[in-house]
Amino acid sequence: MSHFAASVADNHLPATACFSVHARAEPGVMPRVLELFAKRGLVPSFWQSSTSGDREQLNINIQMCGLGSETIDYMAACLRQITFVEVVVTSRKHAPS
Repeated sequence: MSHFAASVADNHLPATACFSVHARAEPGVMPRVLELFAKRGLVPSFWQSSTSGDREQLNINIQMCGLGSETIDYMAACLRQITFVEVVVTSRKHAPS
């Protein structure tokens, strides 16, 4: 995939990408996750993060409109490479027609 393809969001695509990231609760995880979007000029349409398990586990849920399937898969693979990230699950939700 070209760098350009990975950096462009098309708001006309009907699906919203959903990323669920589970990681060890370490201070550098959230900025590294957000950096993946920011360096592509993207601002997630939704971001929610919380800790669980006596603050040992960090859960981040992100939604981003306008990403193609290849870009979603690429970004999920990049998220999985971040230190302390344990699980990344992706899904797509479609707007009602």
